[in-house]
Amino acid sequence: MTETIVVLDMLTEDKAERLRALLPPGFTLTHATEPGETHMAAIIAEADYAISGQVAVSATVLHAARRLKLLHKWGVGIDNLDVDTARACGIKVARTTGSNSMAVAEFTLGMMLSALRHIPHGHEGLQRGEWRGGRIRHAPYLLSGKTVGLIGFGAIGKAVARLLSGFQCTILYNKPHPLITEQEVDLGVQYAALPDLLARADVVSLHCPLTPRTKGLIDHGALAAMKSTAVLINVARGGVVVEEDLVRALRSGAIHAAACDVFETEPLPEDSTLLRIENLTVTPHLAARAADTFEPTVKRMFDNFARVSRGEPLPPLDVVVE
Repeated sequence: MTETIVVLDMLTEDKAERLRALLPPGFTLTHATEPGETHMAAIIAEADYAISGQVAVSATVLHAARRLKLLHKWGVGIDNLDVDTARACGIKVARTTGSNSMAVAEFTLGMMLSALRHIPHGHEGLQRGEWRGGRIRHAPYLLSGKTVGLIGFGAIGKAVARLLSGFQCTILYNKPHPLITEQEVDLGVQYAALPDLLARADVVSLHCPLTPRTKGLIDHGALAAMKSTAVLINVARGGVVVEEDLVRALRSGAIHAAACDVFETEPLPEDSTLLRIENLTVTPHLAARAADTFEPTVKRMFDNFARVSRGEPLPPLDVVVE
């Protein structure tokens, strides 16, 4: 019997065919062709398995699923999946833990350099025919030798720490449960309480999940605690940062610059104030995207569907709801 996988995000036909080329025997794949919960509810109704990349999956959508066995996140962030409803409906939930860690870590490094050196500002000016050269309003800073504070220290945070080792940075980290000393020595990092990290870091980089504890974590008070020469990097989730407070901090000079790949509302509205801040670099949720990781990540998801089909347990690392 053939089983159906539905991708709840809209896909180009080219990308859909790339996915179908990797399907294990006995599976077919369909995908969303328009946005919105009504369409998602319709296409999930008869699906055996579902994939969510960036779209939110609500209780309404999950209640429409008549035979869904597994909802799989294409990535790691599950804050936009109604996990409680999935559990109540007996639907397993999984994610590809660690699959995008190097992609996001490399992107983070690029965002740090972009914010510190104002690379996008120079690029945008040159595209408009302006040779800004030494006339960039905000002073450029080196990354080398700086103190970098990582808030959240899972697979991505650890990958960032390893990449920073070549820049002779002092690396602070903050997470609910600190590492043991031997792990800190191996990674070349030091634990710091959040107030200490914010006060000491030249670069504050967010790598934490969006939870009730982290929602609005970087607000006016947190930004005021940072150095006026510091930059903020957000490749975690938009809700971790209070965007109105960030705009005020950037405009007033409370912090030097920022770079954000994620936002409270996605896609970012065309009239968003965030698009008009000179010392803010913005990108459209690109950090996890790398052609190199496409095939291994897709094969990992498809293998998890095949495991469930055979009645086998999922790898513990990927399990969100059993």
